[in-house]
Amino acid sequence: MFDFQPSFVDCGDAKIAYYDAGRGVPLVLLHGNGEDSSYWKAQVPEFTRFFRVVAVDSRGHGASESGGQGLSFDLMARDLKTVLDSLGIRKAHILGFSDGGNLAIKFAMLFPAYVDRLILNGANVEMFAGMKPYFQLPVYAAYGALRVMGKVSPRAARKRDVFGLMVHPYGVRMDDLARLTMPTLIIVGEHDIVRASQTREMAARIPCCRVETFRDGDHFVAAKQPSRFNRTVVEFLLGR
Repeated sequence: MFDFQPSFVDCGDAKIAYYDAGRGVPLVLLHGNGEDSSYWKAQVPEFTRFFRVVAVDSRGHGASESGGQGLSFDLMARDLKTVLDSLGIRKAHILGFSDGGNLAIKFAMLFPAYVDRLILNGANVEMFAGMKPYFQLPVYAAYGALRVMGKVSPRAARKRDVFGLMVHPYGVRMDDLARLTMPTLIIVGEHDIVRASQTREMAARIPCCRVETFRDGDHFVAAKQPSRFNRTVVEFLLGR
């Protein structure tokens, strides 16, 4: 994705990795659960034509350290603020995929002044009811197994904390979405793992929001339909 190594910001008990490329209005990219910034490899070359792209590896993911406090969206949102403050960025567009979308919601709730426009790709609010059972039930089963294995294996404990982000509520309810007053775009695939009813309710609760559904797309439309995804994002951010 990038032809250089990540930079790091000290966020207390963990160093958080980020990649910084391009010029212009900042656009922050937040990856999904168990991934890292390389998820955006099909987006960065296009986005850096228009924006300064800052891709962040969330705590416990990619090149970022886990620290000693476990993982939570609150903690990762504060990490993101620290990264942006260190770069002198006081306002940016935020694009989050999956868990990165949930992180984007949490960040926008805690630090709304930092968010210009918000893009949520495959995000959800309700951790169980918002996801289709064929995906969420195995996640709960895996998390249960990792809780047991994590008592004796540091590697399993790290995976447990990562999986826990998809299991535990992250302190946002549907009613809270009314606080997201910035222009917002929700992108989902027609066959996304997020329930269509969840997406519809989220869009109805966010004051200035529209939904773009990718026909025949699944959860990973950015990777599988990059041309359309990139065009949709750029046009929204440029107000076209």
